[in-house]
Order: sequence, then structure tokens, then C-alpha cells
Amino acid sequence: MIRLEHIDKTYNPHTVNEMQLFSDFNLEVKNNEFVSIIGSNGSGKTSLLNIICGSIPIDSGDILINGESINKLVEFKRYKKIGRVYQNPSMGTCANMTILENMSLADNKGKIFDLKWGTDKKRISFYKEQLAQLNLGLEDKLGVKVGLLSGGQRQAMALLMSTITPIDILILDEHTAALDPKTAEIIMELTDKIVKEKNLTTIMVTHNLMYALNYGHRLIMMHEGKAIMDIEGDEKSSVAVDDILDVFNRISIERGN
Repeated sequence: MIRLEHIDKTYNPHTVNEMQLFSDFNLEVKNNEFVSIIGSNGSGKTSLLNIICGSIPIDSGDILINGESINKLVEFKRYKKIGRVYQNPSMGTCANMTILENMSLADNKGKIFDLKWGTDKKRISFYKEQLAQLNLGLEDKLGVKVGLLSGGQRQAMALLMSTITPIDILILDEHTAALDPKTAEIIMELTDKIVKEKNLTTIMVTHNLMYALNYGHRLIMMHEGKAIMDIEGDEKSSVAVDDILDVFNRISIERGN
């Protein structure tokens, strides 16, 4: 379970650019829940992910994972139980390393590095099995540098690599936004498959309203650091894209756009 309690966050304090984003913000995500978060630019979506992952500090409040505070945990220690996939496919993989080397690197996340060979040959068959699930033929290209792959192939690898070690939480930061529609659909189907098979607690930020409605258990709309819509179950199933667009348009009018 993820709990954010009484979160305050102000950017550029005591300057002319001061902007308070979160004020006494609270959120709870249950174990194995798949939550989609939508909202306009500047609504707080990505800041929320960064706060959970430790990329940015909070001014006050608490962040708890399974009842334990992680406020004082540095970012890399939080990633022992958190996997994250970014919008840019290149951020989750190493372009100058081969597919095999990338898989080995992900497989050793959180382990102590020593003077052994970087790639354990005994794990190659396991990597091939994992890559075969993608149906992209990557299991036969272990010696190919990842930088030579397409954006969709790299994003599929990034998703696989982020979940190859045991994790509790998967963070998806607009992970289909840089892909063409067909490839994005493949990545979403793969995402849904992995989340269900591994029973991951998942938070997905997306601008694709169809994905937000079709995938996951719960939909949250952010606006100016607040959750102005929070629906799940039958209520979520009954909502259409046009309903979401109506809320966006109403917010836009209220802001004078």
C-alpha cells in the first residue's frame, strides 16, 4: 500500500517564481491496485511520481509504503522495491550496451557489484525466456546494442527490465507518449499482462484518456495539485471519454482559456 499523508510542496520558495503545488495532499493506493492519473500540464501528475520515488523532496508530510515511512530513504534505495518506466525509451536502457548486458544489469539491481564477469552465462536462458514474452524476436538478438532497436522495442525492454527483479510498485510515467499508436497499444497490452501476472501496485500517468479508462481499477484526475476526480469500479466503467473531456473543458474555461 502507498500512502501520502498531508503532503506540502512549494517550488522556488521565497522567490518571484514561488508556486505551491501541493497543500495538505493525501492519497492512498491499495496493494495490487492499478491507478491511472490524468490531468493538464502542471496539475501535479509527474511531481506526484517524483515525490513517491524520491526524485524531489517534500516540504512536509509523510510517504509510507506498506505502513513504513520512506521519507528518509534516498532515491536509489527506494528503487529496490519500485520499478519505473519513463516517457523517453532511452531513459530505461543503456544504448551502448547489448541486450544481454542490459538484461544482466537489470537482473543485478540492488545487488553488490564485485570483480566477477558482468554477465552470468547461467542466466542467459532465463533472459531469453523473458524476452520471448515480448513477441519481438529480441531473444535471438542478445548481442545487438540496444541503441539500434526501435523506440517500441526499447520501451518494451525498459518495461521488462524494470520488473525483472521482485518489486512491489510499478511507476509508469507517460510510458507510451513517445510511441506511435500501434506500438503504444502493444506496450499497454504488455503492461497490463505484467501487472496482472506479478500482482503489482501500479500508478500510471498518461495523457491518453482511452488508456486511462480501459486499463486499471481506478482513475484520478489531477488539477492544481488536487485530485478533483477519483473513480473506480462500476463508476469508472460507466464513464466515457467525452465525460472526461467535458471536465477538462470546464477547467479550461474557469482558467480563462
